[in-house]
Amino acid sequence: MNKELIEALNALEKEKEISKETLFDAIENSLLTACKNHFGKADNVKVEIDRETGDYLCYAEKEVVASADDVEDPMLQISLEEAQKITKNAAVGETVNVEIKSKEFGRIATQNAKNVILQKIREEERDVIYSQYNGKEKDIATGIVQRYIGKNISINLGKADALLNEAEQVKTENFKPTERIKVYIVEVKKTNRGPRILVSRTHPELVKKLFESEVTEIKDGTVEIKSIAREAGSRSKIAVWSNNPNVDPVGACVGINGARVNSIVDELKGEKIDIVCWDENPGILIQNALSPAKIVAVFADPDEKTAKVVVPDYQLSLAIGKEGQNARLAARLTGYKIDIKSETQAKDAPGFRYEDYMDDEDEYEYEDGEYVDGDNAEYQEYAEAEENTESDDE
Repeated sequence: MNKELIEALNALEKEKEISKETLFDAIENSLLTACKNHFGKADNVKVEIDRETGDYLCYAEKEVVASADDVEDPMLQISLEEAQKITKNAAVGETVNVEIKSKEFGRIATQNAKNVILQKIREEERDVIYSQYNGKEKDIATGIVQRYIGKNISINLGKADALLNEAEQVKTENFKPTERIKVYIVEVKKTNRGPRILVSRTHPELVKKLFESEVTEIKDGTVEIKSIAREAGSRSKIAVWSNNPNVDPVGACVGINGARVNSIVDELKGEKIDIVCWDENPGILIQNALSPAKIVAVFADPDEKTAKVVVPDYQLSLAIGKEGQNARLAARLTGYKIDIKSETQAKDAPGFRYEDYMDDEDEYEYEDGEYVDGDNAEYQEYAEAEENTESDDE
């Protein structure tokens, strides 16, 4: 039996990841519980189990009294005559260990001992699962869709089930049972019924973690994701920066023939992803963020966190995007409140001066009524066209 006990504990330790020492403690506590149920008390009962062989000893520490008539509590005291049968040199006032035969326990005591062991195993199993998934909080995991619980979805993550609430679901996504999906672990709570794991498919960090798992340069720190703006199920914008001047951050994220970004788009069920370069210059960053629209000029106020942007007339709708999505995502990505105007709107605005739309850090100069900018041919053309318009008016 002892050999079988050790084998059973080894199997439990391997399968449930519960330490053998914890299981031995559970068995010891179960025997103490059984003694208390059988004898009514167990304050003086000790249980010792050999961790190598599985041999165990259950005994009660009893005080030796002169005779049987002096025994007031048989559970706590023993007569000198009975004590000397156990230890020949026993004397009155000493304590002797009297072995308790666990086979003598009644059915109820035995059942209670069994329940103590099972309860301890369940508790430890919950703690192990909690510790395992608590370490994965704020990370992604692959799960299998199990079933719909009302409008929520139960996702099996392996050793535990997670809940994908309706609020964390993408409206355009429909999942079938047994379908494998990636989710972002938002929170892991410890409850009496085990860990409660809340996951999300709408969280912006899901996009970030997918890029970290797919793009080697992000994983090793060569490329950083500086900011993310997401409207789940529709479009995301991410701003990336390279710590190595020889590595193109956008190219690294896109991959050869778009392989890397396409795999992420597939995982997100077709959600569009715009990847732009991060820049410390807010004007350049805003210009990049409004991609694919072309920008004529940007004026950013870092103190107020506002920006004024001028775009060609034919680019206004593209810059704003469908239902304002492009401008909205660009604002979230940069942290700036962006006011977009077409060239015509800007020109007609009261008190408008073109030089006010120049970012101080950009290489724009305004001298004698002319724009001087060798690196921005598009804006130069705009300035020249404006000058020609004034000549025609004259």
